Amino acid sequence: MNITTPNASPKTKKSTFHSIITNLTFWVLIAIIAGVLLGHFSPENGVKMEIVGKTFVDIIKLFIGPIIFLTIVLGISGMGNLKKVGRIGVKALFYFEVVSTISLAIGVGVAYFFQPGKIDKSGLALQDASKYTNHAAENFSWLQFFLSNFTLQVLLAAIVCGIALNFYQKREQTILVLERFSNVVFLGLKYVMYLAPIGAFGGMAYTIGKFGLQTLIPLGKLMLCVYLTMALFVFMILGTILRYYKINILSILKYIKEELLLVLGTSSSEAALPSIMVKLEQMGCSKSVVGLVIPTGYSFNLDGTSIYLSMSVIFLAQLYDVHLSFAEILSVIGILMITSKGAAGVTGSGFIVLASTLTAIHKIPVEGLAFLLGVDKFMSEARAITNLIGNTVATIIISKTEHDFTELNLEPVVEE
Repeated sequence: MNITTPNASPKTKKSTFHSIITNLTFWVLIAIIAGVLLGHFSPENGVKMEIVGKTFVDIIKLFIGPIIFLTIVLGISGMGNLKKVGRIGVKALFYFEVVSTISLAIGVGVAYFFQPGKIDKSGLALQDASKYTNHAAENFSWLQFFLSNFTLQVLLAAIVCGIALNFYQKREQTILVLERFSNVVFLGLKYVMYLAPIGAFGGMAYTIGKFGLQTLIPLGKLMLCVYLTMALFVFMILGTILRYYKINILSILKYIKEELLLVLGTSSSEAALPSIMVKLEQMGCSKSVVGLVIPTGYSFNLDGTSIYLSMSVIFLAQLYDVHLSFAEILSVIGILMITSKGAAGVTGSGFIVLASTLTAIHKIPVEGLAFLLGVDKFMSEARAITNLIGNTVATIIISKTEHDFTELNLEPVVEE
C-alpha cells in the first residue's frame, strides 16, 4: 500500500517547475511569443531586431563547416569500407528524388483541389519582384549551384579527405586529433545554443514588424493551403514511410522539438543543421550516415521548398486564369525536379527558381511573383520546418536500410 507523504507533492511540483524553466524548448517558445507581440504592437522596434536574429544564425553558420567536415571525415575513416560510402550516397540521392517528386505532385494536387488562386488580384498588394524576374531567363547551372553552395563544397572536401585518410599511414593518430577537435567544436555549439531564444526572438520580431500580420489576410487561402499540404506530406507520406520501419512520426517530432521551434523563430533550417546532426547520432544513426545524408539533403532534399514552388506555379496560373493542360502540369513537375535543387544556399534563390520555371512554361506572367513577395516570409517557416523533418526522416531511413541504426533512443541526452 502506497502512502503519499505531505512533503511529496511540493517536491514533485518543484521538480516539474525546475524541469520547465531549465528546458531550452520552453524559452524558445516564450521568445517566439514575445517576438510576435513586439513585432505586432511596436513594428518599428520589431524591425530593429533583425540584427539579433541574423547575428545568431550567422554564429550558427560558423559551426556548419567544421561539424560537417569532421563528422564526414571521422565517419568515413571509421567505416573501413569505401564501397559503403558510395552505396549510402546513391541510396540517399535516389530517396531524395523520389520523395521530392511526391512532394511536388502533392503541392500541385492540393492547389488544384482548393484553388487558392481563385481570388480577385486587384485587392492584393504588389511588391517589387524585378530583382528576381531579371534572372528569369538565366539557365540553371550546376556549376554555379555548386560554387554558391558552401555546404556542398565542404561535403565534397570532407569525402575526399575521409577517403584519403583511409590510406594514410598515421591514420589512427590523425583520427585522435580530429576527435579532440570535434569535441571542442561540439562543446562550443552547446554553449551557443543557449542563445537560441534570443535568436528566435529577433527573427520573429523582425518578420512580424516588417511584414505585419495584416498582410496574411488577402493571401490567407494560399497560406492555409501551403501549411495544410506540408502537414499532409509530413504525417501521411513521411509518417507512412516511418511506420514501415515501426517508428512513430510523432515521437520523432517530439524528439526534435527544440530544432523545430528554432527554425520557426529564425525562418532558417540552417540554424538547426548542427544540432540536428548531434540529435540523430544520439538517436542511434551512425556518424557516417548522418554526415553524408544531412549535408546532401540540405541541398537536394528540400521537400518543403518543392511543395511551395509547385503550389505557387498553380496559384499564379489560377490567379491569371491560365489553363494548364495535363502535359503542361507534368512539364512543371519535371522542370521543378531539376530547378528546385537550386533553391538552396542563396537567399531569394527560391524566387529565382520560380521565375525561371514560369519563364520555361511561357504561359504564366513572371510578374505575378510580385503578389507573393509580401506573404512569402510567413511561409518560409513552413518550408524550412518541412525541409528539416524531411532530412531527419531521410537519415533515419538510410540508417535503417544500411542496418546502421543501433537503437531507437528518443530521449535527448541531458548534459549537466
